[in-house]
Amino acid sequence: MVAMVSGFFGLFAELLLPGLAALCRDWPILQAVVTLPLILLLGYWSCSSVFPESPRWLLATQQVPDAKKSLQDFSSRNGSPLQDEMFPVDAAFGDDCRPRFHTVLELRRTRVIWKNCLILSFTFIGTGIQYCFTRNVHSFNTNFYFTYFIRVLTGALACVFICLSVNHFGRRGMLLLSAIITGLSSLLLLALTPLRGGLVLVLSVVGLLFSQALAMLSAFFASEVLPTVVGGCMGLVLAAGCVGMAASSLMELQNNGGYFLHHVIFASFAVLSVLCIMLLPETKRKPLPDSLKDGESQRRPPLFLSRSDRDSLPLLRTRAPLSEYNPDNYSRLVSATRKMLAKDSLPYRIAVPQGHAPLLSDSDGPGQD
Repeated sequence: MVAMVSGFFGLFAELLLPGLAALCRDWPILQAVVTLPLILLLGYWSCSSVFPESPRWLLATQQVPDAKKSLQDFSSRNGSPLQDEMFPVDAAFGDDCRPRFHTVLELRRTRVIWKNCLILSFTFIGTGIQYCFTRNVHSFNTNFYFTYFIRVLTGALACVFICLSVNHFGRRGMLLLSAIITGLSSLLLLALTPLRGGLVLVLSVVGLLFSQALAMLSAFFASEVLPTVVGGCMGLVLAAGCVGMAASSLMELQNNGGYFLHHVIFASFAVLSVLCIMLLPETKRKPLPDSLKDGESQRRPPLFLSRSDRDSLPLLRTRAPLSEYNPDNYSRLVSATRKMLAKDSLPYRIAVPQGHAPLLSDSDGPGQD
């Protein structure tokens, strides 16, 4: 939800940007107006009471005193202050626990986390291939604002699409759908490059819509599948998205030189991402991984689940073990034992005291003790 709200704010800022540009009328003034609000981030960094640290991250890194202080601040702001003994975090971590921090370099010892981080770094496909679609849209109308508002409006629709779909169909399925439609639109545009018609415009708009959904959903997926204690993983995914933006800017500086190769490379990466996304786990209605162990234990579900609450693969599903008790075998054993005890030719007989019935009498049915 937080990722979606931040995405809507970013799109709202892009809608306001042309109005600010018309008011400033000079790019240095516009740059100053856009940069000044970033000074507020210094206030967030220096004043912890305005922007407190996450208690979840503090507990994941075993910073118990800071976590208790942060929880007490939250409870005081909610109007229900709690005493220190109301936070049972000391009993869970112990008195001798020390803070433990993790770096991105520790991913080299993991097997699943670095693979998920590498696959989700394909977010640069969604940001880089957008240039191929906007160039086709620009060929229908050379007005700068037409292309700009088409890109912003498709971004808003991509946010709405993600909000309405990922909670119902899952993150992995929607990411796979966005990658498939992006790749198909790009490949069809490569085949229709010499043509100019309504089909090219429709494919460009659809590809632009789902490429932005692919980029936003990759960042949203990374925030759920990567461990909390390693914050650099999320930074790597966002940095990959900036690489795609830089590739689009280089194409503008070179006056579309090498555009066909640019389109072919990103279309190939889009097809490759379709195969890699199926290796990702599903995070819908699952707790966020706090440690490296939690991140390593995430399993890859099949494409179509037979049941929504199970992640086991249908072809590798094990049957429930059969019970060792078989009533037919037990009945035969009782009958055979009764016959043996009833024979007079036994080498010995069990003496039954007077007044006690034998263990296996004729009145006892099979299966009775």
